[in-house]
Parts: sequence; C-alpha cells; structure tokens
Amino acid sequence: MDNEIKPRRVKKKSKNRNLVALGFLILPFIVYSLFVIVPIVQAGYYGFFKWNGLGPLTHFVGFQNFITILTDSIFHKALYHNFLIVLLSLSLQIPTSLLIALLIGRRLRGSAFFRSIFFLPYILSEVIAGVMWTFIYHPQFGISNSILADFIPALKDTAFLGNPDTVFYAIFVVLWWKYFGMHMVLYIAGLQGIPEELEEAACIDGASEIQLNWHVILPLLKPTLMISLFLSIIGSIQVFDIIWSMGQGDPINSAETMVTYLYKFGFQRFNIAYGSAVAIIIFAICLITNFLYQRFTAKHQTI
Repeated sequence: MDNEIKPRRVKKKSKNRNLVALGFLILPFIVYSLFVIVPIVQAGYYGFFKWNGLGPLTHFVGFQNFITILTDSIFHKALYHNFLIVLLSLSLQIPTSLLIALLIGRRLRGSAFFRSIFFLPYILSEVIAGVMWTFIYHPQFGISNSILADFIPALKDTAFLGNPDTVFYAIFVVLWWKYFGMHMVLYIAGLQGIPEELEEAACIDGASEIQLNWHVILPLLKPTLMISLFLSIIGSIQVFDIIWSMGQGDPINSAETMVTYLYKFGFQRFNIAYGSAVAIIIFAICLITNFLYQRFTAKHQTI
C-alpha cells in the first residue's frame, strides 16, 4: 500500500507545481498578448486596407500596400541603409568595444573610471544625443569643424548633416559613440566570468598576449559575443530616434531607414494602413533574423 501511495503523492506534488507555474505565467501572458500579439495582428490586418486612421475600414486593397513598399525606390534605399548600419556596426563598433573591454577589463588601474566614461553616452537619451551632435556638426559653430579644419583645411565650414554624401556616415559616428559602451560592458561582464586559473595556466605554458586572447579568452567569450551581435543587428534594424532628431533621414533620403520611412508615410502622411504594412515587413525581417540567430546558436552549442 505504501508503494502505491508514494507515486500518488509525487504526482500530486508535480501537479501542484504545474498549477503554481501556470498561475505565475497567466498574467505575463495576458500582458504580452495585449501589448505585443494583438498589435501585431492588428497591424497585419490594417495592412490589407487603404486607411488614414479615421472612420471604418472599408477600402480593401489586398497585397497592394506590400507590393508598393517592396517596389518603392525610397524603401530600397532605407533597407540598404539599415543593412549598411548592420555591416558597419559588426565590422567597427563590435571590434572596438571588444578591444576596449580587453584593455580595461584586465585589472587595469583606474578601470572603473574608464568604464564609467565609455558607458556614459549609452545613459543619455537618443534624442538628447542627436540634438547634442547636431550642434557639434554645425558648419560654423560646431566643434567637429574646428578640429577637423586643423588637419584638413578643405573641411572648414562643411555641413556634414546637410551633404547627402556625408550625412549617413556622420550619423553612424553618433550611433557608434552612443552604443559601443553598452557592448563594452557586456564584454567586461563576460571577461569577469572567465576563471583566472585558465589565463595563468596559458601564461605558464608560454602563451603570448595575442595567443591568450585568441585561443583562451575569445572562445570562452563566445556566448557574450553572440548576444552582443544579436543586439547590434536588431538595434541596427530598428534605429530611429537619433536619425530622426538629426535631420529625419534627409537630405534627399540620404539617411533614410525603414523606421523613418514608416513614420513619414504612416503618420506624417496619415496613411496608417500603409505604415502598418511597413511595420509588418520590419517585424518579418526581425523575426527571420531571430530565427537564423537561434539556428546558428543551437548549431554552435551542439558542436
């Protein structure tokens, strides 16, 4: 009899635990559904209409909004700029963040001061950072022109944000400056999780500083690197605030991104349905990126 009662007690305890876990999950699921799932479904539904946000949805256009978006040259330019931001972030921002983390994360004297200084831009609001750098880039009163003119006289009184050839790269400098501190802090946190014994053993075996970083530190830092890469890619796809506060993607759409494109056509021109279709395309790109990231990390973990 005792042997029969014990399995029943185990099952009852397991059932109670499942009920408790379900109880804790219900409220987050409701909040997630209201603020994430429902808006996504609504945006997808609105994307099949021609609607300015006022009145009932009566003008059904099918996939016309999506076809117009995918054939629009301005959207192509915005998509290219997002891709370029991703490429520049992965090739410039991530390596510099990692290099700074390796330099100041190794028990360097005054490392706390340097961490604070480099992380400070990330604390600033994107709008505040954009407005601040707008003054820095001012062709007559900006600090950037005063400094660069000493080295390159031809750049004196150059309007970096008013020139279609320079505005995108000028804004990327701000994005680089704004977010590299966040990635640096992630890497420093990852470095602190690496046992010192491994580094000491590698040094005893005669490993140089480069060999130590390449064969010991970086392999152990891969999980942190993967998270940093994912955040950088998703953030580059969704970037908006800094670009909007530094010229709204102009002149001549030279710094247009998918989100500024959405805002202009969806809200400024009161074409809510068209903007909803753009939002669904951006969501699809982020979803595919997340799926590829999950597949890659899963494959990496199994190796």
